[in-house]
Amino acid sequence: MGTVSVDKLQFKKKLSQIEQFAIKDFLFKWVGEPPEGLDDFLPLEYTEGVYAKMEAKLVPGLLMNEDEHFRYATITEANQIVIAFLDSNEELRHRIISLDELLIGKHL
Repeated sequence: MGTVSVDKLQFKKKLSQIEQFAIKDFLFKWVGEPPEGLDDFLPLEYTEGVYAKMEAKLVPGLLMNEDEHFRYATITEANQIVIAFLDSNEELRHRIISLDELLIGKHL
């Protein structure tokens, strides 16, 4: 996953039900298909503000890479999936998930 600055991304203002489901399905597979399901493992809530996103209900969120906390996932206007996380300095970072990573099935 490559880290990008948020000013270079154009997020969708609204996500359709299909897009919301696609994000949840992607995250379910990305975290290794937990037996309890995504809703118990990583409860998400659809929110709209400046842009639409599937946001972690629990703070600080899922721990990724030992020092990053998942905050939300969304889709750009170019239909790229973007993961937002807090790094070890508690700065919000964004990563675009590449097609190669989707095909390989790399986990958080």
